[in-house]
Amino acid sequence: MTLRNLRNALIVMGAFLALIWILQVVNVADHYQLDQEYGIVPRNVGRLGDIFTAPFLHASWDHIEGNSVPLFVLGVAAAYRGLVRFFAVTLIVAITSGLAVWLFQGGSAVTIGASGIIFGYFGYVLVRGIFDRNWLDILVGLLAAAAYYSILAVAIPGTPGISWLAHLGGLVGGVAAGWALRSSGQHGLAMWPARGAKAAPVAGPGPAGTPSAGSPAGGSQDVADLMRDLKNMGL
Repeated sequence: MTLRNLRNALIVMGAFLALIWILQVVNVADHYQLDQEYGIVPRNVGRLGDIFTAPFLHASWDHIEGNSVPLFVLGVAAAYRGLVRFFAVTLIVAITSGLAVWLFQGGSAVTIGASGIIFGYFGYVLVRGIFDRNWLDILVGLLAAAAYYSILAVAIPGTPGISWLAHLGGLVGGVAAGWALRSSGQHGLAMWPARGAKAAPVAGPGPAGTPSAGSPAGGSQDVADLMRDLKNMGL
């Protein structure tokens, strides 16, 4: 992780929040017609594409206020590794959350809101470090779990007025995205070496631009990059 990646994550999530709040103002002025026109309607083939628009819409000021902080925090936590990966996670989560509602929601009530995306980011942040074998990401996942574990209560049936299917679909999508988008090769720490394996010898410095054996990787390299960026900024 670098300060540039963190800055980009903050900018993207700030823009996301700004967009949904602007849409909320327009929605209120139009007596919530956007919800009716672009929300998810179960098993309506002509409205299938609305799984991508429903997360931007909310049913009330309380609804959007309740979603804004966890959306921003978990979104930044999901995005600081890089925006290409983050957008792929968002797409996967939007599909799994939206399809869960479109396929299995009872009745014909319209479903809207960013909470399915929030649950997706939550699931992704929880498992990313495990799949990538990266200590820094595991720590971020533990912090996210400690801060937001209580939201899992609305991913189970029984909460009135809440689409638990959207939440559960998002959560499953986030975990699936963590596995599907896991780092390939030796990018993370070897957290679980094979039994009897010996540590690699530490070699001397190689040619310029070539890391020596035993050089920091994964979470250790992230910390080194972050400290270098801070030093360059005079901090």
